[in-house]
Amino acid sequence: MFLWPFLLVLAPISVQSDWLSIDMPYYAYEGDQVVVRCSGRDNNKIKRLTFYKDGAWLPAYYNTYIISNARPSDSGSYYCKAKRRVFLFIDDTEQTRSVWLTVQELFPTPQLTTRPSQPTEGASVTLFCGTQLPADRSETQLRYSFYRGGYTLRSDWDSPEFWISEIWKEDSGYYWCEARTVSHSVSKQSHQSYIQVQRIPVSGVFLETQPQRDQVVKGETLVLVCSVAKGTGKTKFFWHREDTRESLGQKSQRSQRAELEIPVIRESHAGRYYCTADNGYGLIQSQAVIVTVRIPVSRPVLTFSVPGAQALTGDVVELRCEDKRASPPILYRFYHENVPLGNTAAPFGGGASFNLSVTARHSGAYACEADNGLGAQRSDVAVLYVTEFPPKIRLVNGPHRCEGRVEVEKEGHWGTVCDDGWDMKDVAVVCRELGCGAAKHTPAGMLYLPVAEEDQPVFIQVALCNGTEAALAECEQVETFDCGHDEDAGAVCEGRSWRGLVNGNQLTLLQGPCLCYRQLTLLVTVAPPAFRTTHSFYISMCSGKHH
Repeated sequence: MFLWPFLLVLAPISVQSDWLSIDMPYYAYEGDQVVVRCSGRDNNKIKRLTFYKDGAWLPAYYNTYIISNARPSDSGSYYCKAKRRVFLFIDDTEQTRSVWLTVQELFPTPQLTTRPSQPTEGASVTLFCGTQLPADRSETQLRYSFYRGGYTLRSDWDSPEFWISEIWKEDSGYYWCEARTVSHSVSKQSHQSYIQVQRIPVSGVFLETQPQRDQVVKGETLVLVCSVAKGTGKTKFFWHREDTRESLGQKSQRSQRAELEIPVIRESHAGRYYCTADNGYGLIQSQAVIVTVRIPVSRPVLTFSVPGAQALTGDVVELRCEDKRASPPILYRFYHENVPLGNTAAPFGGGASFNLSVTARHSGAYACEADNGLGAQRSDVAVLYVTEFPPKIRLVNGPHRCEGRVEVEKEGHWGTVCDDGWDMKDVAVVCRELGCGAAKHTPAGMLYLPVAEEDQPVFIQVALCNGTEAALAECEQVETFDCGHDEDAGAVCEGRSWRGLVNGNQLTLLQGPCLCYRQLTLLVTVAPPAFRTTHSFYISMCSGKHH
């Protein structure tokens, strides 16, 4: 009986008392550090100290148990036990009271939302990673990351919003976000959300040109712009020439318009063009555009209607200015010694003429200018030589100045010549004096109507020329004694003649029986004297043939 009470004293016991105490918070948030401390009134008497949660032993260092990164699963009942020496070899066990720890969620699992919820291609999209901090932890800084499939769109972003400037059909897929603390102690991911990007089929395909005008200028750059009124995503654009069925090129891009450049426009580029567009729903074709190529004027050519640019006073000289290739309409301006004479329009292209009834003062330098609105060009200078008629003799009422009734001038009065003895020698002298070439015929003067007035005198009865004289006045003459106007003499000359040099060769042009008939005599002088030859042929502009 004595031994049993003694053994009860030596047996260890577990007593909850105030000798041993536990110190820890009742509440904590995810990610917090929680420190659990146990201490006695006399820690030197503590032989061993252990910590427990919900009755399960916890590993601890000396008198402290630390939860470095609290989680809701760390919630529970905490206490500790201490074995202390009571007397000699007698120990007892002390246990603290239990303390309930509640670990609260710092923020809920984020929710990913999309604005708009069903985006169309090319539109902007805002991703929002929504979560909420408690009021007493509102100063906690969170960082956000956004993901699509296996790709990171943005990481460690300080805003819960992420803006995508343009989204495309290829961007359709699963998206999610992550919210975490700066210290990485708490990190949570949203559920994945599928975003379906809608594509709008192309429509309203339209082709236009730049510069925007009906006609383009040869040598310029032409840009064919193909656009769509509606349509999203990557669009394939094709350009075609309708009249030649030629494919000009293609482009694929995320845009509602694309350009095809023709660097240098040529005449061959004139035609009908169209384009097509397709973003996966089938080709849509534009209407055709007609491209007209305008050709700027080049240096025009100025010519005179008189051969050799030599005219006599009274002649009507046609100034012809021409640019055969320039696009119409063309305005031609004519100048004499840089003084404007006038202008003539060529609404359908080609050349234009300006007629002058010349006098001696019309000799000089002439030029013309062509302008079709794309810039003016001036011709080279051409010189016209105008000489006066011989003052002492003339042929009147004929088809040209080298044919008609013969009249001579004496003391300021004009009179006729009687046809007594009038022959080819006399006509040859008249033709020579007038510069009209060789003598052809001796017609009666009365053939050239109207006949001379009755009061007009007859100055020469008979001209006795040998045919070599330079002027009729050099021939022996018999003054009138019996001659009327029914006996007036006439003359027909071969034509007017001019002499000049062409590449060192002497050139003679003789006016023929009509204004459009010419005899051309070419004396080749570039050969040695023994081999020089003269060749003659006729050019008839009346018939359009040459002989």
